[in-house]
Amino acid sequence: MDLEKFVRQCFVASVVVCATFFSATARSEVPDTVIDGLEWRLIGPYRGGRVTTVTGVAGKPNLYYMGATGGGVWKTENAGTTWENLSDGDFEVGTIGAVAVAPSDHNVLYVGTGESPIRGVTTSHGNGVYKSTDAGKTWTHIGLDNAGQISRIEVHPGNPDVAFVAVQGKIWAASEERGVFRTTDGGKNWQHVLQVNNDTGAADLSMDPTNPRILYAAMWHHGREPWFIKSGGEGGGIYKSTDGGDNWEKLGGGLPDLVGK
Repeated sequence: MDLEKFVRQCFVASVVVCATFFSATARSEVPDTVIDGLEWRLIGPYRGGRVTTVTGVAGKPNLYYMGATGGGVWKTENAGTTWENLSDGDFEVGTIGAVAVAPSDHNVLYVGTGESPIRGVTTSHGNGVYKSTDAGKTWTHIGLDNAGQISRIEVHPGNPDVAFVAVQGKIWAASEERGVFRTTDGGKNWQHVLQVNNDTGAADLSMDPTNPRILYAAMWHHGREPWFIKSGGEGGGIYKSTDGGDNWEKLGGGLPDLVGK
């Protein structure tokens, strides 16, 4: 190896080491007063209406997906400096209730349409679940057409083909397609694993990240009329499964008998 090449490689290596050291030191020595002085600011996107869901990606602090009540699904890879719409032209509706990234394969995304807050007569209904296997470049509609509003999607931490969807249901009428649905083949087939009654939908859903056989579902008895919102009733409450959704138990232990959302 000639001397000039050797010196050049040593210089590059020293720059990398120094940059890494001072970067780590700078991060660790930022005083709290600097952090406390930061303020929230709007970073967009500027089309879409109310934001209904936001999700990040583990290990990628600048990558986020968000869904809006009328603007579809958006993606940023630079912490919000710029946003790209992923759903225009591919989705039949613009209202989004849930976005989930598969923990074991970040290219796999599930999107549930239909915003879950039924705040007024302007609430839009969805048309089921969409899936992408290329980080949002292309999409496929995979079912649950009559779900109406979808509040949450949970994906198995080790298998991107296993997902649970919390279906809140249509706003203006009772329906059988309320509750928790499960797919074990990436959305080709769905099982209705938790159904309380036609007036009670799933308002939220959580999976234990260390034991995906344990799930909790928040069930909400609700309905909407032009002049009022019905919230709370028989069937509402917290339900738990310890076998991956095959069986569910309603939890008590101090919770009210009648609960809302």
